[in-house]
Amino acid sequence: MDFTPTEAQAEARDLAAGIFADLATHERLRAAGTGSDPELWKALCGAGLVAAVEELGLLGLVLLLEEQGRTTAQVPYAASCVYGRLAIAAHGTDEQRERLLPGIGDGSVVVAGAFPAQQGVRSGARGGLSGTVPVVPWLRDATHVLVADAGRRLWLVPLGEGTGTGTEEVELTAPWSAGRLTLDEAPAETLGGADACSDVLATARTAFAGLQAGVCAGSLARAVAHTNTREQFGRPLATRQGVQLRAADAHMDTEAIRVTAYEAAWRRDAGLPYATHALTAAWWASEAGQRVVHTGQHLHGGAGADVGHPVHRHFLWGRQLDAYLGSGGEVLQELGELIAHGD
Repeated sequence: MDFTPTEAQAEARDLAAGIFADLATHERLRAAGTGSDPELWKALCGAGLVAAVEELGLLGLVLLLEEQGRTTAQVPYAASCVYGRLAIAAHGTDEQRERLLPGIGDGSVVVAGAFPAQQGVRSGARGGLSGTVPVVPWLRDATHVLVADAGRRLWLVPLGEGTGTGTEEVELTAPWSAGRLTLDEAPAETLGGADACSDVLATARTAFAGLQAGVCAGSLARAVAHTNTREQFGRPLATRQGVQLRAADAHMDTEAIRVTAYEAAWRRDAGLPYATHALTAAWWASEAGQRVVHTGQHLHGGAGADVGHPVHRHFLWGRQLDAYLGSGGEVLQELGELIAHGD
């Protein structure tokens, strides 16, 4: 295994880091509230960082999502790349790829994901979808939604008036422009075959683990900066052994999330089985992720309790990612069953 980024991946990562640093500032994030930042989304798409995802591979996307996580930038980047660009590129027909990929690349088409399989969504006799999905992250930004139904089949559903779909704003722990999706014989087109749902879910878990690695790295970086400058009894907090141990544990947890996400992504790009590796990355993102963002907030002392402090945003994102696509316990059970069945 070699996780060293290619020249193209490194250049894309550095470009993304610059865009996020310039536009995902604390002031702009505060002004955005719980919505997305259209100017930032336009900048990312204009720089080709959505269109390039297929060429960069899942490992390249993980690198880019780390940079988003460091700044908790409020754009539907992860969702549209995973549920749109990569899913359609891997499982769509030639016609679907030709029709949808250019729009996803330039940002005019945004795809959200109703995942995992929703027991309340079923296809009717006329081929339309009916049911309700209580929470879909970034639904308020989306033009399409990728739905996994009760039979683990994938459907691509266009949103808007006259489409048999309804959306209602929902607030999550993190400001992810989420919504409640209602389908009433909504026209939908299938995406891929029987294995498409499992592959897209594993891809999503890997990608969002990369996002969590960035969230944790950003939280820890803020904690390190704070404890190096904040003094008590004439000494910086960072000189205290207890602070050093908490920070060291958080660093190791962050690295565990990162390396397991890298391995799962590298295996997918190499065409190797990666289902168990994606679950491993998701488990670390859940279990270790919550520890890190709690540590980041704790090391800020009283300032960390201020909901207006930048570190609190990392805490909210970390806790949202902790349970997204399965909590640690759920993922661990799924991993155990997969290993036991040898599948």
